[in-house]
Amino acid sequence: MPLRHQPAPPTPWDHDLDRPTIAASAYVHPQCSLIGDVQLGENVIVAPNTSIRADEGAPFYIGANTNIQDGVVIHGLEQGRILGDDQQAYSVWIGHDTCITHMALIHGPAYVGNECFIGFRSTVFNAQVGHGCIVMMHALIQDVEIPPGKYVPSGSVITTQQAAKRLPDANDSDRTFSHHVVQINQALRAGYLCANDIACVTSVQEPVPSNGSQSMPQNGKAAHPLQADIVDTIRQQLRQGHHIGLEFANVRRFKVGSWQSGPTISDAHEAQVLAQVKEFLANHPGDYVRLLSIDPKAKQRQLERLIQKPE
Repeated sequence: MPLRHQPAPPTPWDHDLDRPTIAASAYVHPQCSLIGDVQLGENVIVAPNTSIRADEGAPFYIGANTNIQDGVVIHGLEQGRILGDDQQAYSVWIGHDTCITHMALIHGPAYVGNECFIGFRSTVFNAQVGHGCIVMMHALIQDVEIPPGKYVPSGSVITTQQAAKRLPDANDSDRTFSHHVVQINQALRAGYLCANDIACVTSVQEPVPSNGSQSMPQNGKAAHPLQADIVDTIRQQLRQGHHIGLEFANVRRFKVGSWQSGPTISDAHEAQVLAQVKEFLANHPGDYVRLLSIDPKAKQRQLERLIQKPE
């Protein structure tokens, strides 16, 4: 039976029995192996049948919002380290908002930067891949440093620094696709977490009563269920002590960035906040609606997110 997480085994080079460190907002599927000194940042998703094994080379770092997809293997040699962005030594460093896609192999010493895409069955070994790089399918990157923002075509074998320097720049469509994959996996992460929480499932599927009866917006239209990733965002912000605000704009105002203020919800009770957000959306079916997270102490916005487009 695959292991969710366990300490590294005692070896001649490591007696510390280090365990994985997993952020509360991360999702790790039960059918994966996660062993040793592995740090998973906020909102990371680790899919089934992955092996992340810091039992030889260690530690590993995987940054916020990164997705580790089905069948990925991450391992490291006992010898050899790279510098992470925090200037500490790692066997494997993977930055934030990065996609390590199906069946890829990241073998340390290895560095993969922020907002990268590593395609199906590609291998990165004893190499560094700079921020914003797009590596397509079945590529081999070994013993080189790939400069930031480069594009590695499918089937490429990049094993000399000269070959790395000749790589073309990634284009906007490649970056857009990579960002889309990050967003899809964030929705999946939120959905998996929600599926394990009956209160969350209920809040997504049904309008939440505020006074003992079903809430009905002023226009008489029933509130639409919120998407799981929106519910997850609201929950995270409330846990940080932030207030939830709303803004709206019709099509004309949206084009010029002229938002109108909606309510600021000071209630910290999750069910009530979700009910008010759903009611506001139902009352503005023809408007764009933006969710705000407001730090009441600093009186500053911490997050702005578009959560509705006109029907």
